[in-house]
Amino acid sequence: MADSAYVDALKMLARRELSEQQIRQRLGRHGHESTDIDDAVARLREERAIDDARVAEAIARTETTLRRRGRVRVRMQIERAGIAKSIARQATDDVFDGIDDDTQIELALKKRLRGRATIADDREFQRLYRFLIGQGFEPDLVMKTLRARRP
Repeated sequence: MADSAYVDALKMLARRELSEQQIRQRLGRHGHESTDIDDAVARLREERAIDDARVAEAIARTETTLRRRGRVRVRMQIERAGIAKSIARQATDDVFDGIDDDTQIELALKKRLRGRATIADDREFQRLYRFLIGQGFEPDLVMKTLRARRP
């Protein structure tokens, strides 16, 4: 039955990168025994099919490049995948080393404003502030960026 858990895990990993915890949860939901799950995970780790550091970097790149998220939100997404805080912090730092925070927040704001250069009123200012904080940007940076866009 351990081979069955291993094969199921390989099928899951063929679709997308998953953390060790995600594999364990999904195999458990498929009804595999905990000893079979442990054996399958150990084998996958030996073969380097599971690598939480690699998964953390992939999540960080996706969150920053495609979703234009800030540092805090990226780290939270990595930790949500069941990856250790130290690995999440390292992956986030590595990805954000090559990214300018000002540029990242401007891209997120530009997408939200849909081509407009200024913020219409205080309600929109507050709405954008909440949105950008929710995206994981630092409050000081958000305020500075939004104030520059006020008419």
